Formats: sequence, structure tokens, C-alpha cells
Amino acid sequence: MAITINTGDLKTILETTPSTQNILLVGKHGIGKSEIITRHFEDQGIPVIALFLGQMSDPGDLIGLPNKDEATGKTEFMPPYWFPMDDKPVVLFLDEMNRARPEILQSVMDLSLNRKLAGRSLPPGSRVIAAVNDGEEYQLTDLDPALVSRFNVYFFSPTVGEWLFWAKQNDIDQRVINFIEEHPDELEKNVDINKGTFDKTPDRRAWVRVSGLLKANGTITDMNRLAKIITGVIGARSASMFIQSLNQSRMLTAREVLSDFAACQQDLSTYTMPQIAIINEGIYQVLELGVDKKAVEPVGRNLVRYLQWMLSNGRQEAIAHFASFFENATYPNANAFIMMDCRDALQLINQMIANL
Repeated sequence: MAITINTGDLKTILETTPSTQNILLVGKHGIGKSEIITRHFEDQGIPVIALFLGQMSDPGDLIGLPNKDEATGKTEFMPPYWFPMDDKPVVLFLDEMNRARPEILQSVMDLSLNRKLAGRSLPPGSRVIAAVNDGEEYQLTDLDPALVSRFNVYFFSPTVGEWLFWAKQNDIDQRVINFIEEHPDELEKNVDINKGTFDKTPDRRAWVRVSGLLKANGTITDMNRLAKIITGVIGARSASMFIQSLNQSRMLTAREVLSDFAACQQDLSTYTMPQIAIINEGIYQVLELGVDKKAVEPVGRNLVRYLQWMLSNGRQEAIAHFASFFENATYPNANAFIMMDCRDALQLINQMIANL
């Protein structure tokens, strides 16, 4: 069985795997596989060519069309539209590989082993990365074990915390972020194949669309109208929960705790461990994004008060959870803030770790 990795693991794998080795990511749709890969390599100046194999009806879409060379009288294949002709390395991202026709997969065999298509080589240093969907809800093609053996295989399952961090960086509507922080299980749900093809359930991509709807419509006063619209995006059950959350008092955010701990303390005392865990990781995410110079002192002061509150209230499980992010350096910028700009917090965290 392949190992399960999160977003941080994937970035490490992309950095350390030689270009001569192929990578195969297994996971659900809409979890960010192509976006992470594209951003990672394009930041290095390496173009990513995404090919949706499930949409190809003929091998010619992948390898190019045959053409007779009048000079030699021999048939050769013209390069397809996407093929790099400048001899600079590329990343070939083969998406939906297990939706491809068997004749398409035969061409992928040569590509994955020899970096060749119809006798034409990819530029030296090029990479081949593929992605497949996994689950009973998909109509899939069985992959030849000989093909799979040419890839390093990883089950990609990014955490809820990683999605929340991404959402905060990418201007996702705060109402969506607050809801997922309170209801992390609602980020994505498996489709019930017994309910039919058109049964809607939430996924990461769908919540981005919900955010877009909220932003496009500004302040919505007709909640019944909003519920109908959102039901078409995330399904009736999740839409009902989301609308209800808009009408009720929401959970505190980590940013509020770091801005004014005193105002949050009473509410925090009523929180369960899962809720405190969301606040804990949210604090690291806020610090990871960076703190304005003018806010360094008050943020550090409120962070210390939050840590002191956990210690004085004997929240051992919450303490261990908070300290684990520091020990594992999950958020390096946040750790740097604590070590350089908030020594009192560093001392408390060291005390936490020593007492575990």
C-alpha cells in the first residue's frame, strides 16, 4: 500500500526526487494536486504542461499525427501542439491517468520509461508526474501493474489545516473559513454512489465556488435564496449547516485571540479540545503569514497570555498539540517569530515541552 502524504510532504518529494524518477499521486478530485505542482515548478522557471488523458480520444492527441516525409518516403509523427521544441526541460503533468483509454496508456508506457513519444525525446531534465482519482464514485480504467511500477506512488491527502492556511492566503471569504474551522469534517465528503450521479457533496473546489458566490453578491439578506444557490454547490445537508452557521454566533478566530486575548478568554474557557486545536493551528497560520511591525508587541503579548491560560488551566492535551507544531517546524516563519520576537512565548513553549 502506498504511503499517505500531505501538502508539506508533497513539496519535499518534489524537491528531492530526481527528474529521472516519475511520481504518481493518488487522491480525490479538487484537492489541489495540479495547483501545487504548477506553482512549485513555475516558481523555479520550469513550465508545467498539463495533459488531461481522460479527455483524449486518440493516441494522436498525445504523440502527434503521422506524416509522410517526402524526402525519405518514410512516415514520421508530427510533434503535438504541446511538445517542447526549445530543448528546455519541462514538467509533463498527466492528469486523470486512470480515466484514459487503454491505447493512450500504451503511449504513456514509453513516455514514463524512456521519456520518449513516437521516437521523439523530451528535453533533458524533464519530469513526468501523473495523477489518478481513487474511489468507487469514479468511472476508472484499471492501470497495468507494469505501468504503475514505473512511478513512485503516493496517496495525497492534504490536511484541513493546510487548506485553511491556503484559503487565508488566497482571499477565500472569511465566512467560509470560519465555517470550516468550526466544522472541519465538512471540507469534503465522499459521494454516495447509491444516490445517483447528480448527488452533490462538498469538496475543496466547491467551497472556493461558495466563496466566489458570497463575494459576488455582497451582503445577502434573503437567506432562503442563498440556501438554494449554495445547495447546488455543496449539497443540501452542508448548505443547511452553512446557512445556520451564518445566523448563529461564530467561533473565535486565532487572529482575534492574538489581537485581544482578554476579550476572548471567557469564550475560550467553554471550548472543547477540537475547537482549541483549531485555534492552536490558526495561531501558527497567522504568524506564518507575517505580522506587521506595529503589531509585533501586542501579538506577542496576547500569545503569551494564551499560553499562560492553557498552562494555568491544565489543558495538557491542548498544550501538547500547540507544542507539536513548534517541535515539528510545520510553520517555519511562525517559529522564527516566536524565537526572535517573542522570547517569553518561547520560554513558555520550552516549559510545555519539558513537562510533557
